[in-house]
Amino acid sequence: VKPMTPRCTVPKAVPVGKTASLHCHENEGYPKSTYSWYRNSEPLSPDTKSNARFQNSSYTLNPTTGTLVFHAVHKGDTGRYSCIATNDAGFAKCEDQEMEV
Repeated sequence: VKPMTPRCTVPKAVPVGKTASLHCHENEGYPKSTYSWYRNSEPLSPDTKSNARFQNSSYTLNPTTGTLVFHAVHKGDTGRYSCIATNDAGFAKCEDQEMEV
């Protein structure tokens, strides 16, 4: 079963240095969906250690739960965030939401 449009929760504004939690979830898809996050249409790597572009990022992305947590946000984390739920039957994307740091 193709995933439904996921529900995405993105904080509108977060003070520099604070923690920000972004959530993405849908429960229609079978098999269970995996989640990927995008900032300004650029994919965020789930593995920040192996990808040089994200080495300075302080986030944890869990593709199974759809949770994206910034441990200490900085100005560069400002942007439009969206999430895509994917399974064998297809994918669905939530609307972009702005997060300001």
